[in-house]
Amino acid sequence: MNPLSMRELIADWEMRELLYRIKKEVNAEYELGAVVKSMKGEQPFLFENVKGYTVPMAAGLGGSRKLMAESIGAAESELIPKMIDSIINPIPTNMVPTAPVHENVVMGPFDLDDFFPIPTFHAEDCGPYYVSGILVVKDLEGKKRYTSIRRMKFIGGNRTNIVITSPELARQYAYLEQKGEPMEVAVMFGVVPAVVLASQFSTHLYHADKLNVAGALLGQALDVVQCKTVDIEVLAEAEIVLEGKILPNVRDSEGLFGELGGYYGGNMPQPIVEMSAITYRDNPISQTIFPSSSEEKLPMGLVREMTLFSTVRQVVENVKAVHITMAAAARFHAVIQIEKKSEGDAKQAAMAAFASDKDLKHVVVVDDDVDIFDSEDVEWAIATRCQADQDIFIVPGAMGSPLESSHNLRGVSAKMGIDATYPLSEKELFKRTSVPIQNINLKDYL
Repeated sequence: MNPLSMRELIADWEMRELLYRIKKEVNAEYELGAVVKSMKGEQPFLFENVKGYTVPMAAGLGGSRKLMAESIGAAESELIPKMIDSIINPIPTNMVPTAPVHENVVMGPFDLDDFFPIPTFHAEDCGPYYVSGILVVKDLEGKKRYTSIRRMKFIGGNRTNIVITSPELARQYAYLEQKGEPMEVAVMFGVVPAVVLASQFSTHLYHADKLNVAGALLGQALDVVQCKTVDIEVLAEAEIVLEGKILPNVRDSEGLFGELGGYYGGNMPQPIVEMSAITYRDNPISQTIFPSSSEEKLPMGLVREMTLFSTVRQVVENVKAVHITMAAAARFHAVIQIEKKSEGDAKQAAMAAFASDKDLKHVVVVDDDVDIFDSEDVEWAIATRCQADQDIFIVPGAMGSPLESSHNLRGVSAKMGIDATYPLSEKELFKRTSVPIQNINLKDYL
């Protein structure tokens, strides 16, 4: 059975010697994030002693493709197929009357900073931020739940601001704001990677209840419980939940924040959330994600790979695998592996990729003898199988991503497709060298 709670998952990783348990006192301002960044967000940490707090903090839980797959009982090669199946066959949540997350209930007024660490990450960040909370809202009819991750700057007392980038969420908030009504929200901390992964599925594309999708990823229904002050259900096994409302017609000037692309962004007026309750488990474990680390990039990259694979396969049925690279903010670069059947397959695959995702900027298409997860192998394919005058095409003035700084200079981006496949008629010329003896243990020769 796959772990359904973060503490079960942490215990499993510690038993397997995969968890870094940090006993030394660390400061939530810069130091904690620096430790997480030292492993690129790919290694699970548990900080036992955060300065000024009695509550430990977990980080780095969802930054490894291998550990992400293992957390849902899958091999790495099975991740994308399992994600697709979770949309097709979601498992509805199970409502329970009581839950661990309600072992402690605090009603306002309160100061959020008195309870759990709120880290500051980068040198010019405007303040401490919640960055790992899973926001839960319901649609206007109160029937369908949506989850997403939204950064929230602590602005004092029981208030944060919130950055809303989802078109659906923005439209719903704008509708309620026009009527002068607040939007009810709940924010969950201390959840397993599958819940984070499901939160990144596109509401616009799939219209799925993402908690049901998370249940399908984990292979069983997730228990949910009714919040205390808002009409929203949250995971019974969450460590911490903040309940509240996004207020209408008030804004907070956010300031700078180190964003996904590795530059400072933000500095725009943002809506304000006023918290009405904090609920948490006995001996809670708080949670954070280092911005722009693999833990932030991997879930969104995997979801983009799922969409990319499905889209490209519609026009090039012999696509074998796709990869959205982490180095390019998990959205700007893609590598597509195909079993080439005819000339033109590679360029067709690249064009389909650009059509599937406006954020994609550069796409490389390779043969099925190239490891798309090995950047050196991909570079080798470009170096030895690509002629720029024949195999590269550029589309100027297309849509791009506001997270990509050079895009913001003009408001449009150029797209570049690279065909790094060999000509079918010259297959023998491009046969790779190989060594008959594999799996050498060097110790046997010393």
